[in-house]
Amino acid sequence: MELEVLGNKDTRSGFGEGLAELGRNNPNVVALCADLIGSLKMDAFKNENPDRFFQVGIAEANMIGLAAGMTIGGKIPFTGTFANFSTGRVYDQIRQSVAYSQKNVKICASHAGLTLGEDGATHQILEDIGMMRMLPNMTVIVPADFNQTKQATIAIADHLGPVYLRFGRPVMPIFVKPDAKFVIGKADVLNEGTDVTIIACGHLVWKSIEAVQILAEQGISAELINMHTIKPLDEEAILKSVSKTKCVVSAEEHMMHGGLGDVVAQVLARKLPTPHEYVAVNDSFGESGTPMELMAKYGIDTVNVVDAVKKVIGRKGLY
Repeated sequence: MELEVLGNKDTRSGFGEGLAELGRNNPNVVALCADLIGSLKMDAFKNENPDRFFQVGIAEANMIGLAAGMTIGGKIPFTGTFANFSTGRVYDQIRQSVAYSQKNVKICASHAGLTLGEDGATHQILEDIGMMRMLPNMTVIVPADFNQTKQATIAIADHLGPVYLRFGRPVMPIFVKPDAKFVIGKADVLNEGTDVTIIACGHLVWKSIEAVQILAEQGISAELINMHTIKPLDEEAILKSVSKTKCVVSAEEHMMHGGLGDVVAQVLARKLPTPHEYVAVNDSFGESGTPMELMAKYGIDTVNVVDAVKKVIGRKGLY
């Protein structure tokens, strides 16, 4: 597998750069933040567009209500806070004022998953993909690296309707080309293979890239799909790949229940029953620790992807 590493940077910085670019090119884009400007990398937008930036303070429910109202006047509001506060704290407001009303609000959520790190379990939301994908009218996007987060941020401004954009805190390798085209609902096949399909999102795409390289050294040919859009899901990409490999591993920085794995499983159960193993957090809250320590402890690291691949390949004979 040949992928050029273009550097190392956090995905939240990709959001910040994408938002700043939108601020320069789209006068209808406005930004709201719940007292986390630096953490969300919204400084450039704020400094360049002070009349289009709104600091609402630690009042996330109010932020969602304000954003919903701004859409009525033709604005395209981007809200910014931690993923836990972007979803769990304001789910009622999102459901009623944004999703049900089909308001053109872009809910941008940083510090998602275990890799928030030392802030601990109260801030490490692992249920948000499931919560948001279950809402009618909601688009759910989980980009894989800095460049893809920037591209996704720019792309969702042109998408009419509510969007949940999930990204993270830690510095990770950049492998998506800076000029790559981001298409909502269209997965990226990063590596072609014949023995197993790995479908990953977010930080687990890089961990899966590492796993593919290890597996190749052991004679296992893995196809890798970057499923950056959870909803609408690229079912065609899943079925095309799995019909060839006959088994699949899903990998995500999320609870095992309700996330990418369950979305993939639903497609396969309806259209192509297939052996399937999950790499995800197994019904547990997190804890304080470094991002990499937590990924290892909670079973969402490179070695876990490798182990899941070997296990699912062993199950092929049952079908």
